[in-house]
Amino acid sequence: MFRSLRVRNFRLFAIGQVVSNTGTWMQRVAQDWLVLDLTHGSGVALGITTGLQFLPLLLFGLWGGVLADRYPKRRILMATAATMGLLALVLGLLAITGTAQVWHVYALAFGLGMATVLDNPARQTFIVEMVGRRDLPNAIALGSATFNGARVLGPAVAGLLIAVAGTGPVFLINAASFGAVMFGLAAMRSAELHPAELVPRAKGQLREGLRYVRGRRDLVLILVLVFFVATFGMNFQLTTALVAREVFGGGASSFGLASTMLAVGALTGALLAARRVRPRMRLLLSAALVFGLLEIVTGVMPTYWSFLAMLVPTGIALMTFTTAANATMQLSVAPEMRGRVMGLYMFVFLGTNPLGAPLVGWMAEQFGPRLSIVAGGVVATLAALGVTLLAAPRGALRPALRDSLPVGRGGFALRRGPARAGMAGKR
Repeated sequence: MFRSLRVRNFRLFAIGQVVSNTGTWMQRVAQDWLVLDLTHGSGVALGITTGLQFLPLLLFGLWGGVLADRYPKRRILMATAATMGLLALVLGLLAITGTAQVWHVYALAFGLGMATVLDNPARQTFIVEMVGRRDLPNAIALGSATFNGARVLGPAVAGLLIAVAGTGPVFLINAASFGAVMFGLAAMRSAELHPAELVPRAKGQLREGLRYVRGRRDLVLILVLVFFVATFGMNFQLTTALVAREVFGGGASSFGLASTMLAVGALTGALLAARRVRPRMRLLLSAALVFGLLEIVTGVMPTYWSFLAMLVPTGIALMTFTTAANATMQLSVAPEMRGRVMGLYMFVFLGTNPLGAPLVGWMAEQFGPRLSIVAGGVVATLAALGVTLLAAPRGALRPALRDSLPVGRGGFALRRGPARAGMAGKR
């Protein structure tokens, strides 16, 4: 389960991510609570904040993947960590001095999104450079485990700290946490990395990446499924805040506890995923279907405690889906295309949030937070069923993974054997 931690560079990376992600989850809770306080509980304002944070991924996310293929990923990650730490520091000072206004939060959320345009594809593709292809699925799962381990601790600590001292100190703690990321990256041994060959700057690299994915039917189906699940089903940062406050009459600590319960499930799902060697398309589709059904059930739970209980299995199903999708995408593409493919993946996974979050916030404000959760589950369920029907006739339920193949003219992977264009190669 923990085999990739034998690699020293990955251990340093993982430790930095635990510290930084704890601060990040603390900030997410504090940011949502600050917006709710400044706008007197506006679900639309909360949705706009979340949307602005992910809008840069929608606008520029594909270019982030191009740059991740073009420049050293460790340098990119050090620059983005410094930028995100500075933004958290500014928000913390505004909150502590009592001068924060909602437009400040909007602007800083957008700035954070700009940093993640580069950070996300570089971080995702840097993992294989630390551990190699063989341990990549395990490292991805453990990365998700560290993220969700921090998600267990961060919201709970943030809820207590907000209740005692307000939101300002939470932002300052997050600013300091990025120092752990920068230290870990600086302490790595360059000789033990396995960097992919950098792609020289040239015209048409973004189009080349898009053509590559378009020629792979298995990747297109995964991206379609991720789009619907992520856009409409994965808005828990928004919906749990509204349910805790508006439905059950709780405070910041109630919201923090709800986020923690979802994270407990996600952490469990990530550790279970770490035991798998190679994810399969069938697992991906099943996890999406189960997640959608569980989200529907979660939305109709009558009490706060039953709502909390349902967040655990929902988190397990969600993390099973996301780790399988991430590993499948990375392992089934050519190394020189990985940055652009993962840029597109993160564009779909996170960049579509500006479309979903305001809609979900509006739905919660008009019809109640419960319906917004149920609607997300319905969309995820229908998407899983639809992609299954599209995949089954052509055998896309077989393992989608293949050895990375060289890229031929036009950006398409060169196949060994007679496999049709767009289908997973047979071995």
